[in-house]
Amino acid sequence: MNASLIVAAAIAIQDTILKHEADLESLDRAIGDGDHYINMKRGAGAIVDMQQELSTLSADAALNKIGMKLLSTIGGASGPLLASFFMGMAKVLKEKGDASIDTYAQAFATGVDTIRQRGKADIGEKTMLDVLIPVAAKFTAMATQNASSEEIRAALITTAQQGMLATKDLIATKGRAAGLGERAIGHIDPGAKSCQLMIEAVCKIA
Repeated sequence: MNASLIVAAAIAIQDTILKHEADLESLDRAIGDGDHYINMKRGAGAIVDMQQELSTLSADAALNKIGMKLLSTIGGASGPLLASFFMGMAKVLKEKGDASIDTYAQAFATGVDTIRQRGKADIGEKTMLDVLIPVAAKFTAMATQNASSEEIRAALITTAQQGMLATKDLIATKGRAAGLGERAIGHIDPGAKSCQLMIEAVCKIA
């Protein structure tokens, strides 16, 4: 991972968020606060606007800078959660200091676990973690098995898709949707959807 790849990933994420505006807004109107798409668009745009600065940094410094930017850019609960993800990844990359698939998998898993701890949530609660936790587990397992990067990318896209779709049948226990009880069943979580879209976008350019 290097700064060029991080910038390319940021551009791909912005493109997919903009492309799926209608989907994300529809999901959020159903069970969310109605500001998810706007927050994701704002955060993605802020990162892309930093591309010249990011291109001069090491991977860990770039990820940490992204985390700090998201903390001050995205409103609501999403800002601190996504910021903690990037900062968690940055810490591992800095400590490990290598470019192995194992390190990237550990960094991703650490970022996800930081979200889990900060959000006091877990898998099965109809949140972004229903995508992120299975993807982190799959990434770690395949890295350990010395799978090829092509195999890993394909598996992560599939795992993210499955996790996102699984939220449709869950009762939300976190966020605004938690107040809907069983009425939230039948709706995909918008945070899970945006995470699925971002993971797929990054896997297709990595």
